[in-house]
Amino acid sequence: MVLNFYKLMKLLKTLNIRLFSFISFLIFIFNYNCISIAMDKIPYHHLPDGTFRNPEGSPERNTNFKWSFKVFNKEKKKLDMKVPENHVVKKEKILSDLTKLKDDDYIAWIGHATFIIKLGNTTIITDPVFSKNAGPLIFGPKRFTEPALNLNEIPKIDLFLLTHNHYDHQDMMTIRRFPFKNAKVMLPLKLGKYFTTNGYNDVNEMDWYDEIKINEKLKITFLPAVHWSKRSLTDTNKTLWGNFLIEYDGKKFLFACDTGVGNIYKDLGNRYGPIDISFINIGAYNFYPISPYKDKSAYHTNPEEALSIGRDLKSKKVIGTHWGTFVLSLEPIMEPPVRFKNNAEKYGYKKEDAIIFKIGQITKISDIFN
Repeated sequence: MVLNFYKLMKLLKTLNIRLFSFISFLIFIFNYNCISIAMDKIPYHHLPDGTFRNPEGSPERNTNFKWSFKVFNKEKKKLDMKVPENHVVKKEKILSDLTKLKDDDYIAWIGHATFIIKLGNTTIITDPVFSKNAGPLIFGPKRFTEPALNLNEIPKIDLFLLTHNHYDHQDMMTIRRFPFKNAKVMLPLKLGKYFTTNGYNDVNEMDWYDEIKINEKLKITFLPAVHWSKRSLTDTNKTLWGNFLIEYDGKKFLFACDTGVGNIYKDLGNRYGPIDISFINIGAYNFYPISPYKDKSAYHTNPEEALSIGRDLKSKKVIGTHWGTFVLSLEPIMEPPVRFKNNAEKYGYKKEDAIIFKIGQITKISDIFN
């Protein structure tokens, strides 16, 4: 009798172990499936550690690229820093044109990636940088041309668009002193804190493909770009970057973040094209001899690559940006616009469709298409 009892207890123990193992297996399968489903829902550009990456199939940064301030500054001294007089419009004309065109839709270049775009009753500013240098405090590349206007001279701004956090685009002095903090701010994921802590009330972080309707005629969509983000030694790619598609009254404008080439632009062209006007970076592409490749950067298009992106986007006109203000690389400072114009026809554009602004130039949008 006692023997049978012990046998029964042993049998029950064995059954419990097997039951526990079976239940554990079911729990594992359930959790694995839940994680798999969750991972399937996470966009490709979101990584598990909370950082971001470029669209699938984008070019990778050259691992042989090792930055050297010593070499850069040595090569920089060889550049001809003479700025042609006609590169900058005189202040009196700029202020006069602003008054004259206050009721028109227009585009104005303040310098580098800072544009003012007026569409109906909405005035937009892009990546505003009014500091004397692109870096923290007094460090970083210094401007060799001044902004077309001072901060206190710009027209009332309704929309503040920020593409990414690099110092030549996200300028904290400008953000702190910006005179129109009631403007709607639209910017990539995880950058909102720089504005909410500086008195802005309408701050909108956006992921790729997010849309915000401003009014009946105006809609903004945040789109992928081939770039990266970094402001310190420990925050690489912890904030997102991207392009803005501005749709207004039947017209489409794409304002590019700094970007390199990538298959994503054919996808965007098929999905959103044709674009009427694209703003694409044409400077900061030559890091030779620091980089082993001349005229080539994974994350900054050269003038010809900018035209190829315009073609991929099915863009009718392309405006060259991101040049003529800071020395960020080692190409001659006035080379980008020349190459941009001279190579337009190779990419299916007329020379007049590859548009170069002077700093301070204000042009009616209707005139661009006439």
